Amino acid sequence: MQRFEGKVAVVTGAASGIGRATVTRLVEEGAQVVAVDVQPVEASERVRPIGGDVTDPALAEQVVAAAVDSYGRLDVLVAVAGILRTARTHEHPLDVWQKVLDVNLTGTYTFCRAAIPAMLDVGGGAIVTTGSTAALAGHPWAAAYSASKGGVLALTKTIAVEYARDGIRANCVCPGSIDTPITGDFVFPEGVDARLVKRLMALDKPRGPETVAATIAFLASADAEHVNGESVRVDGGTLA
Repeated sequence: MQRFEGKVAVVTGAASGIGRATVTRLVEEGAQVVAVDVQPVEASERVRPIGGDVTDPALAEQVVAAAVDSYGRLDVLVAVAGILRTARTHEHPLDVWQKVLDVNLTGTYTFCRAAIPAMLDVGGGAIVTTGSTAALAGHPWAAAYSASKGGVLALTKTIAVEYARDGIRANCVCPGSIDTPITGDFVFPEGVDARLVKRLMALDKPRGPETVAATIAFLASADAEHVNGESVRVDGGTLA
């Protein structure tokens, strides 16, 4: 299946977890990928890595320009880069709150903002953002993360409506119970009731990031040409 033959994609957060799995999936299906991360990403015939922090507002413009200069177009943006920090809501340091929003929400916005003109130049494209079940239901001890992912979902729906007649689709994948490095960042604050986290667990079992990458590839492909402005849970039935 070569759904992305002749297509060019940008993927943020590409060094690990869902981002890396998405790069692998898109390449397997024929895409040229510009892979962005603060950590090193291995280059290949179909992968051009660019290092940088998504909180740098100039990075998105640089990456989109590199994609267009190298391959002549941009068809797909997958915004995965994100961080998670935990604390009780009334104890969340404001600098940590701001950092999480800067990476997860503003970083997603700057890449969408940079990608849209390049997609308009080729008659359309597909944007897939990465939300979370935290965007759809209460996640204890994750106020900044939940707020940022809720913002990502709202941003995605806005783009979907605003640019639908221009041929740009935007959808948000909302993972839950996925084994990734960010999952390891979840720390229980001292003295909290750990039973609260059970409501966030999949009904079957945690899955690998390739599970989410498969959904992202669908949403970015022509197979999803009539799917726009949607939040797609990949959570094993957690919020069913």
